[in-house]
Amino acid sequence: MFLTHFKITGLAMAQIFFLGGLGYVFVKKNILSHPGLDALSRLVIQVIFPALIFTQLLRNFSFSLYPDWWIFPLTSLIITIAGLILGWLLFKFLKLKTHKLQFLSLVGFQNSGYLPLAIAAAMFTGSDAANMFIYIILLLLGFDLVAWSCGIYMLTYEKQARFRLRSVFSPPVIANLATLALIALGLNKFIPYGVYKPVEMIGNCTLPLAMFIVGGNIALVQLKNIDGKAVFSLLLGKLIILPAAGIAIALKLGLPHLLGLLVVMQLAMPSATSLSVIIRHYKKEDALISQGVFFSHIVSLLTIPLFLSLYLSMAVLK
Repeated sequence: MFLTHFKITGLAMAQIFFLGGLGYVFVKKNILSHPGLDALSRLVIQVIFPALIFTQLLRNFSFSLYPDWWIFPLTSLIITIAGLILGWLLFKFLKLKTHKLQFLSLVGFQNSGYLPLAIAAAMFTGSDAANMFIYIILLLLGFDLVAWSCGIYMLTYEKQARFRLRSVFSPPVIANLATLALIALGLNKFIPYGVYKPVEMIGNCTLPLAMFIVGGNIALVQLKNIDGKAVFSLLLGKLIILPAAGIAIALKLGLPHLLGLLVVMQLAMPSATSLSVIIRHYKKEDALISQGVFFSHIVSLLTIPLFLSLYLSMAVLK
């Protein structure tokens, strides 16, 4: 049973690795320049990904089908808090000598959107795929609100930094909230097919382009003076302890199949590539971020299918 699940999840990761590898090669060979990658990232974040959120929610979501929709943003918040607490414990008890807030950010914030969506698309079809997409999109509502406010503050570490509301309401968050409002008010019924279809076509470009961006961002990582102890501690906490705890909790609570898989999947994700983007954008010292993003993504090629397969096998046996 485990080998069967490992084959399925491993094949999904291989597809993602291929797309990310293309982005990596494009940037390394300067087929896609650094400014070009930044422009592509902005296009995906500001237009293409919001289009995917808009069309997926319109097609598959209703408040009657998902009466407990608020659980997903709340789950995202719990996952982030758990990661930050674990990061603090590792930092304290292993006596790490590195930038504390960067280490906490790497453990606390995961690649919560693009990679899980790509895995779901590769693993599922039909109603299961639609449900997983909705789950991930709703979960991102909570993640983005925290990551693009608290996360930016932690990485810029300016005590006098002013809170900016616009940093919280990113285009994906606005698309999520606006579409939920349209559905709640019943206005989604008045959106003409001639508008919906081209927006859907745009949104369908999200996953391959997102993987190009992830691979391209990794290609830009500058690995200098690697902090072996900090990187090992990060990999231990982020890719071993958190997903193992997720499996134990999901099985103990008897979570529904897809919800349990979602929790384990999110806890098994590598550090968010957006952390390196934030560091570059605000021109802050990259004490650990690039190392953490690079090595967590490389090692997760093995740990993600391992923990997903473990959970799927154990859930079936239970």
